Amino acid sequence: MTEPGGNAPLLAVRDLKTYFVTGRGSGTARAVDGVSFELYPGETLGIVGESGCGKTVTSLSILRLIPEPPGHIRPGSYIEFDGRNLLTLAPPELRAIRGNRIAMVFQEPMTSLNPVFTVGDQIAEAAVVHQGLSRGAARARAIDMLRLVGIPDPETRVDDYPHQLSGGMRQRVVIAMALVCRPQILIADEPTTALDVTIQAQILELLERLQAELGMAVMLITHDLGVVAGTADRVVVMYAGQVVETASTPELFAHPRHPYTEGLLASIPRLDRPAERLYSIPGNVPAATHWPAGCRFHPRCPHAWDKCRHEEPPLLDASVPGHTARCWLVVEPQRRRPVP
Repeated sequence: MTEPGGNAPLLAVRDLKTYFVTGRGSGTARAVDGVSFELYPGETLGIVGESGCGKTVTSLSILRLIPEPPGHIRPGSYIEFDGRNLLTLAPPELRAIRGNRIAMVFQEPMTSLNPVFTVGDQIAEAAVVHQGLSRGAARARAIDMLRLVGIPDPETRVDDYPHQLSGGMRQRVVIAMALVCRPQILIADEPTTALDVTIQAQILELLERLQAELGMAVMLITHDLGVVAGTADRVVVMYAGQVVETASTPELFAHPRHPYTEGLLASIPRLDRPAERLYSIPGNVPAATHWPAGCRFHPRCPHAWDKCRHEEPPLLDASVPGHTARCWLVVEPQRRRPVP
């Protein structure tokens, strides 16, 4: 894993706002509401948070895969890659980047694979479209990619259909599809969600090995902090459409500054505390159409006071460079209450 150091970011997201018009009289859902972060060359950035926090919408917004309508990316949002704002590119320019220089692995492999085409044809398609390979050369590339992602007997499997493969093998095929053009950035959205634990570990090891071999940056989107702990260089924690904390992985796990991050870490099962009841954060994520005033976490926060209910905190710098948290406790730590 690589520290950002003094490198310029490969991808910079600034004040990203992606809203959805619900059409049911319940207003506009502000799914992503002012998100900013950077991804540096060669690093793995973990984006974590519970369902509904805006992780997946953020990733889809980067590649402009948000269905319009009902969704729309608000003016003022900015996503810079290779010196250009992806949100203002013409469709042909965007297609030259999407799947070629920035690729994505989606949550459920069966929804990413077409059941009526062989896996080899689906892997080869991107090489034909983006790199101008002949069908024969693209098929050879597809076999190489199947071998790269660890599928046995790739010369035979290249002619298999998705239903002939196990879940773990289908996920490897989806990764092969994403990597066939040797992208600079891989966005992996919950790449291990539907897999059993042993296959999860294999897929994560595969991604780490391929990252080292290909030199790409990885944006790993997950709700599993255990996955982040073992793979990510830095972590962005999202809640209610916003970034609430960002730090290097060791710093975040050792010194979380936002109560939401503390709650997520406390809810991880621990072998040294087998008899204790698992902790859960009280309450529920609010609806994206009605985010609370002030700090959006205050209805669930054990430390909230009047200021939290009325004034929304910005991302505040913690004591360690690169560690920020959207919480008034950063500047008023004396307000912290003992938590049982």
